[in-house]
Amino acid sequence: MEALKYDNFQYYTYNDYKEWEGSWELVDGIAYAMAPAPYPIHQKVVANIWRELDSNLLCEKKQCAVYLSPIDWKINENSVVQPDVALFCEETTKQYFSKTPPLIVEVLSKNTAFKDVTTKFELYQKEGVLFYIIIEPNTEISDIFKLINGKYQLLKKITKEDSYTFDISIECQTKVDFSRVF
Repeated sequence: MEALKYDNFQYYTYNDYKEWEGSWELVDGIAYAMAPAPYPIHQKVVANIWRELDSNLLCEKKQCAVYLSPIDWKINENSVVQPDVALFCEETTKQYFSKTPPLIVEVLSKNTAFKDVTTKFELYQKEGVLFYIIIEPNTEISDIFKLINGKYQLLKKITKEDSYTFDISIECQTKVDFSRVF
């Protein structure tokens, strides 16, 4: 059996991405179709974590805000992703954000879990996302990772009995009461 020929893969750019119908993400030039509409529990958790992050956000910089998907983070010409929830600290007039957000949340679903814990984990780590929160809505467990010396370290496994304060910078923090997420 022959090995895969990686030169045969089709690679795309942001210009291609802009023309596509439907929901897509682009990581290192490889297109990923977004899954069909998620289960209601997924959307409930996404909305609740957004509400917690947003209502507890204390930042001196007024341009910091928490956003829900679909919102594009254009990393470069070959990578555009749509995190479930992200804290962006930039003002933009474009259709996308371009600066690395300090905090991203992905809520796992059957169709996206593998990509969220492998491809996106590595991408967010490489791009310098300070906090990456992975939430498993069915078990009601969240993993909080923090970028330390260029690598994600698991800070804590969170249950619905926990709360956590995210110190984004000296002038910015937010908090989540996970009993309000699940």
